[in-house]
Amino acid sequence: MSIYISGSLAFDRIMTFPGNFQDHILKDKLRMINMSFMVDSMNERRGGCAGNIAYSLALLDEKPVIVSAAGRDFDPYAAGLQALGLPLDGIRRDSGEFTANCYITTDLNGNQITGFYPGAMSLPSTYSFANLNADTDTAIVSPGNMDDMRRLPALYREKGVPYIYDPGQQIPVLPAGDLLAGIEGSLACITNDYELSMICKATRKTENELLGRTLWLVTTLGAEGALVRGADGTELRIPPVTPSKVVDPTGAGDAHRAGLLKGLARGLSMPAAARLGSVSASFALEHMGTQEHKFTKTIFKKRYGAAFGDMPKF
Repeated sequence: MSIYISGSLAFDRIMTFPGNFQDHILKDKLRMINMSFMVDSMNERRGGCAGNIAYSLALLDEKPVIVSAAGRDFDPYAAGLQALGLPLDGIRRDSGEFTANCYITTDLNGNQITGFYPGAMSLPSTYSFANLNADTDTAIVSPGNMDDMRRLPALYREKGVPYIYDPGQQIPVLPAGDLLAGIEGSLACITNDYELSMICKATRKTENELLGRTLWLVTTLGAEGALVRGADGTELRIPPVTPSKVVDPTGAGDAHRAGLLKGLARGLSMPAAARLGSVSASFALEHMGTQEHKFTKTIFKKRYGAAFGDMPKF
C-alpha cells in the first residue's frame, strides 16, 4: 500500500505582522497598491505542500512517496525527511536550481499575504510510478509543478488509482480546462471555501455541477471546521478540534489533508477520514511553521476521543 503525494517542496520564511492588513488598504486606491509592512518576527522552516503533508503522515505512521523536485540547497531538508523514515526516490534533484522559497506574512486576524519563488518546482517530476496498484494505493495532487498537476490526474485515472485533487495556490494560473480535467474522475476535490469560489468562477460551474465530476467536495472552513459533500447527497459539517493554543495557521490545511489521506488509505469513509483531518490540523496550529508539530498515537487518539468519541480502528 502506497500513498503518493505530488506537490511543492519549499523553504518557508514565515513573518508576523503585528496589525491587520485591512487597516492599511485604501479601497479607493486598489488599482495602484503600494504597501510595506514592518514585521516583528521571521522564521525559516521546511515547507511546501508535498513536504508538509508527508510530514504529518509520517507522524501517523505512514511512509508516503513524495513526487516533487528540489534544488542544490535541499540537503538539510532531505536529512529531515530521512530522519522520519520517508523515501526520497520520488524527488528529482537539480544542482542548477534553488529549492522553491515561500515568503508568508500573517496578520493578527490570521490573514496571509504570500510570495512564492518556484525554483526547482518549475521542473516536472521524473518519477516512473512503476508499482502503481489500483487496489491498494491512494494519491493526492497538491499545488506544485504545473506539468505534474496536468499529467498526474490523467495517469491516476488511467491506472484506476483513487486520487484527491487539491489545486490550492495554483488555481489563479491553471486554465479552466485544466481545473476541470483535474477534478474529473477524482475521488475528491479539496479546497478552502475561498478557493472553491475561485474554481467556480474560473470554470463557470456551480458547486453541485462540480460534484457531478468528482465523488466528494471537501471544503475546509478554518476555525469553523470542514464541510464534506458527496455526489450521493451526503452533506456533513465536521467540527474543528480545539488546539491547546493557536500560534500560526500556516500548514494546518496540509495537516488536515494528511489526516484525511490516512483515513482513506486505511479504508475509512470520507466523513470519518475528515475527522482524522480535523484532529491532525489542530496540532499544526500550535506551532510556528508547517513541520514543527509532533504527536504520538496515544496523544492523537486522546484528542480525537475528546472531540468525536472512540477513534476508528485501522
